[in-house]
Amino acid sequence: MATLGNNLSEFNPADFPNTADFKFGIVKAQWNPEITDSLYNGALETLMATGCKKENITSLEVPGTFELVYAAKLLCQQKNLDAVMVIGNVIQGETKHFDYVCEAVSQGTKDLNVLFDTPVIFCVLTDNTMEQSRARSGGVHGNKGIECACAAINMAVIKRQYL
Repeated sequence: MATLGNNLSEFNPADFPNTADFKFGIVKAQWNPEITDSLYNGALETLMATGCKKENITSLEVPGTFELVYAAKLLCQQKNLDAVMVIGNVIQGETKHFDYVCEAVSQGTKDLNVLFDTPVIFCVLTDNTMEQSRARSGGVHGNKGIECACAAINMAVIKRQYL
């Protein structure tokens, strides 16, 4: 989504429906809190800028990115939500751990979208360096949390149109 030198996270709340009666879930990994907190705040501020009430947002924190899928599943099963967002950050290290976690959470998120009628939006940064993650969580490439919330709103509207 990001292109060098471009900020793709700018949005106009007037371009979105009023979300006062929408309910959203946000699951955030605690690992790399500098990044995940910024993504979470971007998503939260975006939802609220479109009218969503804070009491209509269910937030959960999990230890790491791998655990996002389980918590999102719980929200899909037990809450009457219009959309769920998963927020995490995995940075390439010296081992294959990066590959396994990234693959598991991306496939797990896809599986939730197939199994449940609640859209689950993927907001997991999978970068090579901390600098790349910073650039995408409020830096030169914008804040992917904002983009995630915009996608969640759009998918929630589609859900309401067809279910």
